[in-house]
Amino acid sequence: MKPQSAWGSLKNPVKFKIPTAENLVPIRLDIEIDGQRFRDAFSWNPNDPDSEVVVFARRTVKDLKLPPGFITQIAQSIQSQLTEFRSYEGQDMYTGERVVPIKLDLRVNHTVIKDHYFWDLNNFESDPEEFARTFCKDMEIEDPEVGPAIAISIREQLYEIAIQSVASARESRANKKRRVTEHISASKTGVPALDLVKLFGIRSSVVRKRKDWDVYEPIVDLLSNEEVDALEAREEKVVR
Repeated sequence: MKPQSAWGSLKNPVKFKIPTAENLVPIRLDIEIDGQRFRDAFSWNPNDPDSEVVVFARRTVKDLKLPPGFITQIAQSIQSQLTEFRSYEGQDMYTGERVVPIKLDLRVNHTVIKDHYFWDLNNFESDPEEFARTFCKDMEIEDPEVGPAIAISIREQLYEIAIQSVASARESRANKKRRVTEHISASKTGVPALDLVKLFGIRSSVVRKRKDWDVYEPIVDLLSNEEVDALEAREEKVVR
């Protein structure tokens, strides 16, 4: 007997949930006050009391010696992102049995990472943080900030996929006669759903095996101080 998909099928919707073991909200902050900029990214448990948001904002400002005006801005940004996430809770979402492409294209301090692999949306035991730790170990990345950045990038992409699944369910209800024939991943990236077992084996649902690295080879570069300064200067120009 074929196991029932945790995400349901196109005919049987399930309730909104990011396909990971912990249903955490990816939070990204980019705040500038009087020429001083603060950027950060992390995961937040949506079940934590809202009072923790202000406590976190105050502690962050104190630890980093930021101006007091950052407290309100940090708290408001986190709260607005939590409110958006909670607005999807309880809503139906349509998915199918599939894996989707996840792309990494980020710079953390001196480390640049580019990678492309597949993620099983039906694996609700998947752990982006564990994946990131394994990736850093395999690639011999020593910067402790790289792992969390990878995990956040994965969570953000899975969050976006879940949001699109909600939109798919809404569209289906609005027009029941219309048959949904495309997976979200195919419509967004042009990459069709793949057989995960054929790609990675039954138990390797997230981390690809080394034998596949010649096909999907990760790129990890270490930049010099001069290269980092040049990149940051260009990023500042874009922001302004």
